[in-house]
Amino acid sequence: MGDSLPLRWLYLDLNSYFASVEQQLDPAIRGRPVVVAPVDTDSTSAIAASYEAKAFGIRTGTKIWEAKALCRDLVIVSGRHEEYVRFHHQIIAEVERHVPVTAVCSIDEVACRLMDNENSRAGVTALAARIKAGIRANVGECLTSSIGVAPNRLLAKMAADMKKPDGLTILEQHELHSRLSALKLSDIPGVGRNMERRLAAVGVVTMERLLGLDVREARLVWGSILGERMHWLLQGADLAEVPTESRSIGHSHVLGPEKRGLDTARLVTRRLLAKAATRLRRAEKRSGLLGLAVKGEGQAGAKGARWHAHTKLPQLMDTVSLLAALETLWARMRAEFPERRLLQVGVTLGELTAADAVQRGLFDTGETLDAREEARRLALSQAMDRVNKRFGRDAVTLGHDAAGAARSQGPRIAFTRIPEIAEFHE
Repeated sequence: MGDSLPLRWLYLDLNSYFASVEQQLDPAIRGRPVVVAPVDTDSTSAIAASYEAKAFGIRTGTKIWEAKALCRDLVIVSGRHEEYVRFHHQIIAEVERHVPVTAVCSIDEVACRLMDNENSRAGVTALAARIKAGIRANVGECLTSSIGVAPNRLLAKMAADMKKPDGLTILEQHELHSRLSALKLSDIPGVGRNMERRLAAVGVVTMERLLGLDVREARLVWGSILGERMHWLLQGADLAEVPTESRSIGHSHVLGPEKRGLDTARLVTRRLLAKAATRLRRAEKRSGLLGLAVKGEGQAGAKGARWHAHTKLPQLMDTVSLLAALETLWARMRAEFPERRLLQVGVTLGELTAADAVQRGLFDTGETLDAREEARRLALSQAMDRVNKRFGRDAVTLGHDAAGAARSQGPRIAFTRIPEIAEFHE
């Protein structure tokens, strides 16, 4: 490997994104400690916290009742996820004015590969300043970002995390060892508690020790070729990204107090599955597995118990059949799960295959699905998709709208998946 690898990647990480969008939308809460919550109840957890709130020790995942105890002047707002997606697209467009976006990594992170005429230290410093100024001027003054620049995408992401908020960190080849040695193993994206325990079991407890491994040792420590890949990435090599493919489609929802009874929670769950089914068809996929997960409300601040199970499917993509499978799972949950009030529900469609790659099979119950009946159900589902797209969410439903009880506020955002705008109207 050469002595000096060029700066190839710029990574932009928006600071406290959801909370910053809320402050941008409401000038009255700018400069104040703000927490974004999924629903208006103390028993749920923060999904975002402004830097003013973080100064009080409040983080993503902090219980709302605990956050209130930490900061008496805390402002709590319910998430407006369609706004976060709208701002996301505006930010992408603004970044594209300065440098092409190579990868949208999450709702609040993008990666840009740099060309030879724009990757000098002076050049990337000026480029980062232009991007930050453009976002402030053309998207919102509250939307700050931290930018990392490095020889590869992993190191650029790690660099972006080194200085927050509103930072710029440039990692050149000659300083990688000294700068990385000061970090914790958990600062490497993808190294969580389980991986830390695995590394500790073989004596790797510091970044300095990890960086000292040779290729063979790294592979043995990791237990796979991923160790070899990590070795070269931490040395600065610009390796090609490993392609990934979505393996599941799902939705979950934290229930407000009025929706936690089992009957109403069931309606919400049916609606979540109907939304997932629409996404399934839009992706031209079929599903061979349906999963249901619930979390109980708990008592007096105690954590609620959890229950989850799945059922095999004969590669379905129509809403009618999927809802029928859900009813079987729901009945099983009611029989096995003692809690009668639920805090959260979620559904997942797994074992995805292309829509035209059909393999006949059975439900777990042994029920077969006649080809003609399946075609009729699919045609009905596609017709519902068209009507709902034209006339709005829940213009046509299949038994999951009890006087609005099961209506949600649009899709919730997993940070690694940006919903399409169409999903907010389904």
